[in-house]
Amino acid sequence: MSTNQSHPVRAEAVVDLAAIRHNVTTLRGCAPGAQLMAVVKADGYGHGMVPVARAAREAGADWIGAAVLEEALGLRAAGDTGPIFCWLTTPGEPLADAVEAGIDLSASAPWEIDELAAAVQDRPARVHLKIDTGMSRGGAVPEEWPALIRAALREQATGRIEIKGIWSHLASSDEPKSAVNETQLATFTEAIEVAESFGIDAEFKHLANSGATLALPGTHFNLVRPGVATYGLSPFGHALPSSELGLVPAMTLKARLAMVKRVPAGAGVSYGLTWTAPRPSTLGLIPLGYGDGLPRHASNGGPVLAGGQRRTIVGRICMDQCVVDLRDDEAAAGDEVVLFGPGTSGEPTADDWADAAGTINYEIVTRLGARIPRRYVDSAQDRPTAPVER
Repeated sequence: MSTNQSHPVRAEAVVDLAAIRHNVTTLRGCAPGAQLMAVVKADGYGHGMVPVARAAREAGADWIGAAVLEEALGLRAAGDTGPIFCWLTTPGEPLADAVEAGIDLSASAPWEIDELAAAVQDRPARVHLKIDTGMSRGGAVPEEWPALIRAALREQATGRIEIKGIWSHLASSDEPKSAVNETQLATFTEAIEVAESFGIDAEFKHLANSGATLALPGTHFNLVRPGVATYGLSPFGHALPSSELGLVPAMTLKARLAMVKRVPAGAGVSYGLTWTAPRPSTLGLIPLGYGDGLPRHASNGGPVLAGGQRRTIVGRICMDQCVVDLRDDEAAAGDEVVLFGPGTSGEPTADDWADAAGTINYEIVTRLGARIPRRYVDSAQDRPTAPVER
């Protein structure tokens, strides 16, 4: 859902498409010898899949990455005609639609090769073979890698598939000095060599996610797949913040106070009364809660900018609302509060909320729900863009 702000809204997530373009340009500069895939899974990490994909393409993204079929097909339906990679399918899904749409697909096991081949109608399936280099998630383990290769070669010989890529995923790129990265890189390199010994010369080899794109150039090969960094968020958290990486967080979450009230010392707040006012206090009611995606684990700690000062959520975050302690400051219903943003104007960041909830910045932005409208702006032109349906 998007809004043109024809009337005041309860809350909104403002997404700066200029920041998306800036981040893609920055990431391209980190891997100048590789093509770039901007990953827009999970509705563009909560920012809006289609608007983000369009902005990324404008900044030169060669590929768009989607996790599941409905995302990849949604991009095609929205008019994206460029290379799209989709990697997460289950048995029996309608692969024919994706194959006919020219979407590149992943295979980790011979049964996936069989299903892809069976889905072919008028054009061959474009397949990237995935090797499990140590994350123990998707991909063929090294012992089963030759069987996957043989299955793929068998169907390639029939003309029903084309082997376009070899790929894997890093488990610890957010810790660039971890020895795990070198181990996975060695396993990936060996898997490429095994594939070449079978006569496969895949056009694309890709391993690097956001952390690796930024900090591990040896993993770049000829295609990188930044996800969270596309949105200006650091994969390294506070250890290496966005500002030091040249990234600009694209989302700002705002709300308008629904109520302001004065309570006496000793007043308890929200379910369970887990916070008690230590003094007479002014409380502001924020009309956002865990039903909108705020993490309940950030109760009694989530940061907010209100009245030009950093404040704290007090009491438990409820399904639709939460309470902020304004102490003795003046405030009124309708006043704007900022829950997180780039941090350049004193507001908290997604990293601050992640710290308060004991999670990662990825989750903070991705979990924001459909009740929060997204408004798209373009700070490079200093004017709102036309509303975009997601």
